[in-house]
Amino acid sequence: MDKNSVTGFILIACILFGFTFYQSKQVQKQAKAQAVADSIALAERIARGDTLDLSAAASSPETVVQLSASSTPAGASPAQGIYKDAALNEAAVAEPSIVVLENDKLRIGFNTKGAQPDFVQVKDYRNYDSTDLYIFKPGNSEYSVNVYAGEYVNTSNFVFQVAEQTDSTLVMRLPFACGGYIEQSYSLSRGSYAVGNALSFVGMDGVIPRNVSSIDIDYSMLIPRMEKGYKNEVQYSKLDYYFEGDKKPVEMGRGRNAQKRIDTRLSWFAFQQQFFSAIIRAPRQFASGELSVNYLPEQDPERNLMRCTARMRADLDAGRDVSIPFEFYFGPNHFQTLKSFGHKYEKIIPLGGWLVGWFTRFVIIPMFNFFNRFIGNFGIIILLMTIVIKLVVTPFTYKSYASSAKMSALKPELDKINAKYPKQEDAMKKQQATMDLYKRAGVSPMGGCLPMLLSFPILWAMFRFFPASIELRQQSFLWCHDLSAYDAIVEFGTRIPILGDHISLFALLMAVTMWGYSKFTMAGQPNANDPSAASMRFMSVWMMPIMMFFICNSLSAALSYYYLLSQLIAILQTWIIRKSVNKEAILEKVRLSYSKPMPKSKWQQRLEEAQRLQEQQMRQQRRK
Repeated sequence: MDKNSVTGFILIACILFGFTFYQSKQVQKQAKAQAVADSIALAERIARGDTLDLSAAASSPETVVQLSASSTPAGASPAQGIYKDAALNEAAVAEPSIVVLENDKLRIGFNTKGAQPDFVQVKDYRNYDSTDLYIFKPGNSEYSVNVYAGEYVNTSNFVFQVAEQTDSTLVMRLPFACGGYIEQSYSLSRGSYAVGNALSFVGMDGVIPRNVSSIDIDYSMLIPRMEKGYKNEVQYSKLDYYFEGDKKPVEMGRGRNAQKRIDTRLSWFAFQQQFFSAIIRAPRQFASGELSVNYLPEQDPERNLMRCTARMRADLDAGRDVSIPFEFYFGPNHFQTLKSFGHKYEKIIPLGGWLVGWFTRFVIIPMFNFFNRFIGNFGIIILLMTIVIKLVVTPFTYKSYASSAKMSALKPELDKINAKYPKQEDAMKKQQATMDLYKRAGVSPMGGCLPMLLSFPILWAMFRFFPASIELRQQSFLWCHDLSAYDAIVEFGTRIPILGDHISLFALLMAVTMWGYSKFTMAGQPNANDPSAASMRFMSVWMMPIMMFFICNSLSAALSYYYLLSQLIAILQTWIIRKSVNKEAILEKVRLSYSKPMPKSKWQQRLEEAQRLQEQQMRQQRRK
């Protein structure tokens, strides 16, 4: 064995020895830390009067030693010594209670342990299964304040004293031995979904060091499922946060777990379910924060939707009496209600980008609200909205529909051109002759693109508006019991990939109508029998209807219903325009135009130049 090998083995042995020594020290530290934690837990159980398993305690000598060291004389609090402040020790073992504030909109339970909201019930709404609707249920939320007051204090560990309670206000305090206290006050006005909150530190200048300039606020919430369709509910549930002065909030989530650290000041954040939200705003802004959202699976036995967490930092001014205001919103994602606060809350409703969002805010929503003032049936409202939109865009689409009808009338002339240029090498000549024919008939071959360009933003606006419109929630129409969810006529009882566990009748009717409309329009096209257009026909007639069915099967029934109406009206418009076109007159116009030359457009000139170059290349290839 050479010198290098011996040196290598010695180094390896030293590394293994050092690693083993380091690991043993870490295990000892962890054991001591666990022993301290176990002793605190056992002390708290003694304070509550719980029965202890002595055999388990005996198996951990360190725990027994710690308990002996923390023992107190008879008549003293068993938990005494856990905190430096005697008043905190008493608050740590006090018995918590639930205090309720409510108005005509909300019923909120506050837990005196932590002085935090314990549950929020929205009175005006119900879950899909007709049970009471909770934004979060009892025990599924935690709102705590962490501050250094000679020792680290987490308010969720202490029971506050109720200092004041009226029909609209609740004040709870956590006293310190020095006479100062931490106060949480809440106010709930009649007819409002907003809850005012003031976090105050009174007489704490001798307890909180002057160099402590911030506090940490932790807020976590487990939001239950409230709607019929899990897929649709997850897709429209997310977390939002807003920077003061921005046009709209930033969103994260939308069915995917997400986490974000924010190192700049922000105004508010929102835990947003499809139709209801919990929004927390700091009028003086949060200094920084960390936000996360995690979605639970559809098979969750407790039927919970997602867990949202916010760990925020807020500024703390030095002084004897300090109060930090906060504002809560617990309620529906109703556009006008959210907008009334003036803090861009309404921007959490997904209405699309700048163009689609503009159209939705200034056309769709006002028209929807106008019809809703006089009509209570939302199926009729959607029908009237569809008719109005189709009538408004008719002047822009008529020319294109008429151009398509004229192209259908030119089929005999196009058949002659196809017969004249049957070879593949004559494709350029055939295209040139076809363009000349269209020009003589006054037809634009690109005219059919205009209605698609005009209708696409409208269709997308509806795609965003209907699933997010709380007005449609649990509104019935025909066989559908909830226009905001899918309308299942067949339920399989098991999930089929892509399709889901049901068949939506509105989605099925929409797909069939789309298939019929495509067949109707393609049959009238002059190139309907052209083999080169077979792939386009297949996509239009078969693939698009099938794809739209799978997309809409689990989405809002109102959306599928709108697309169904839109297709039916388009079929009617196309049929009327085709009937109004005089095919014989168009053909006569073309035949008469053959006797005089037509001026060539720049497109035709470029086409002829391309044809000339192609023929020249073919002649050169033949010579070779």
